[in-house]
Amino acid sequence: MSAIASRVEDLQAGVRAAPRLLPRGAGTKPALSIAPDGVTSLDVSGLSGILEHDPGELTFTALAGTPVAEVAAALAEHGQYLPFDPPLTEAGATLGGVVAAGTSGPGALRHGGIRDFVIGVRFIDGTGRLITGGGKVVKNAAGFDLPKLMVGSAGRLGVLVQVSLKVFPRPQATTTVRAGFDSVQEAVGVMARLGRGPVELDALDLEPPGTLVIRLGGARDTLGARALRLERALGTACERIDGDAEADYWRGVGELNWAPTGSGVVRVAMAPRGIPGLSSALADAGARFRYSLAGNLAWVAWPGDRPIGDLDRALRSLELAGMVLWGAADRPLVGRLSGGAFATRIRAALDPDTRFLEY
Repeated sequence: MSAIASRVEDLQAGVRAAPRLLPRGAGTKPALSIAPDGVTSLDVSGLSGILEHDPGELTFTALAGTPVAEVAAALAEHGQYLPFDPPLTEAGATLGGVVAAGTSGPGALRHGGIRDFVIGVRFIDGTGRLITGGGKVVKNAAGFDLPKLMVGSAGRLGVLVQVSLKVFPRPQATTTVRAGFDSVQEAVGVMARLGRGPVELDALDLEPPGTLVIRLGGARDTLGARALRLERALGTACERIDGDAEADYWRGVGELNWAPTGSGVVRVAMAPRGIPGLSSALADAGARFRYSLAGNLAWVAWPGDRPIGDLDRALRSLELAGMVLWGAADRPLVGRLSGGAFATRIRAALDPDTRFLEY
């Protein structure tokens, strides 16, 4: 069963009428947006449009169903961008979906993830009330931080209808350096050393078994010298990628083009010290994977012919937590679960009748 609405009032009525429901945007993350049997799919994609953009204050406000690509195009006209690099932009990801899934791309290494850029939200709670948290400017009054609470909430706390974000000026130029190492352990060691080094990095990914992919951004006249310092710090033969080839590479990463067709895709939060253990478990299962944010995030393409429950058990054994974006799963949260009594109290306050799905 599904319901599509283009007005906040219609969404409120839809929430009140449905005993069980799941919000849905563009469906680019189907494991989070396909409603199970007996659950109403509440489509917010019709609630779209940029409401305000203040280039001088580096902030904007848009309805939750607004495609991220539309936001990116509007910001680009003023030399600005979303530095947390939201994935699946070309696939049609919506602003509300990015917040609800908590998805950030490789560019979050330098400036922080979506959680660091959300300054205000409006959402409908489980009783149909319209709740406002935060505001439309960077300096907001102190209090309970509802905007941050909605990041990664995956439709469990409310239906997002409006989001305000801060943005940054786009760097004049970017370049990417690739360097291969003999093992994942050696690459992890170099990655740690780069994090303590003098060159500020825009992105630092690891392609198993041992290839580091590093992006720099900034002033055009200093970028070449910074790249040379980086290559010296790496201490091995490097490949430089520039221009359209560089843009295409990171676009493909963001669109998850590296994941084989038919595979499930799972985002796993972690620490760099866990890379060797996770790499071993994933390689034994025949999974494709890569690490981002200097090893603090893993993207896993789980084989389509293997149940994601196997990955769930592997993550639990490693004490790691993941979120399924693509693929058949009993629930989208896998591995070690968190939240506890505090999360239970929050859900009870915002959804006393348990209309939203619990994971």
